[in-house]
Amino acid sequence: MCSEKSPRILSIQSHVVFGYVGNKSATFPLQLLGFEVDAINSVQLSNHTGYKVFKGQILNDKDLEDLMDGLAQNDLDNYTHLLTGYVGSASFLKRIAGVVRALKSKNPHLKYVCDPVMGDNGKMYVPEELNEIYKTEIVPLADIVTPNQFEVELLTGKKISTMSELQNAVKELHKVGPKIIAVSSSEISDTLTAVFSTIKNNTIFPSATENLLYKIEIPKIPANFTGSGDLFAALFLAHTYLEDSLKDAIQKTMNSLYSVLLKTYDYSKACQDKELQPAKKIELRLVQSKNCIENPEMRLLAEPL
Repeated sequence: MCSEKSPRILSIQSHVVFGYVGNKSATFPLQLLGFEVDAINSVQLSNHTGYKVFKGQILNDKDLEDLMDGLAQNDLDNYTHLLTGYVGSASFLKRIAGVVRALKSKNPHLKYVCDPVMGDNGKMYVPEELNEIYKTEIVPLADIVTPNQFEVELLTGKKISTMSELQNAVKELHKVGPKIIAVSSSEISDTLTAVFSTIKNNTIFPSATENLLYKIEIPKIPANFTGSGDLFAALFLAHTYLEDSLKDAIQKTMNSLYSVLLKTYDYSKACQDKELQPAKKIELRLVQSKNCIENPEMRLLAEPL
């Protein structure tokens, strides 16, 4: 008898030929952790936009519809998870809402992980109209959302400057629909803090009989990484499937991510080639971090809030 054993993910986000952001940042770690990954590239660029030049193509909503139609007609659209990241246009994002509904009608148990990539550090890098679409059409369909602090502010319309304000914003997001909210980073204190929240009796961790709220402190690394948010969302998707508790999923995710970033930073400091663009020196060292992704050293511990 031929049957699917491995969980299978459809990942819709950006792609670069060189480097690690979007699908390039997510696919390899997910495969290492035992997931089949089918990737649709919302954009295909030569490299990420932090380089002095970037060129490429943008997929439009009709292209997405055609790809999904091809999968459906061959009965290849059987997924346990959907992961979405960077999308640059309103029409494409609206089409994703239809993709979510179609995949969930085929598999009612499918888990949708939405990384609402809109901006960081107070600055949006997608058209402003996408925020309203995320708020009203996309986030309500998501089982898990993985925004950063700025994206939480955009989704709730609330400025956040204290941990209490962040907790209240997370509660507001739960009311929209997601069972789990993973705030990948906040800079409320001197350290980076990730905050994770789940509601009781959810379908991802059914054993949770009460609302759970955790934080995990992350030592700051003096560098700006591109693709780390995409890696965070992928790792968190994986570990919410692989682990029995939210706390274990958090710790596996954050320790893997921190190890990759530390290895990347150490490489960038050791690299003496002055001809290299700075962006190239700080590309995520994913392949070199294989062991850290599969078996992370537990240095960072989650605490209840």
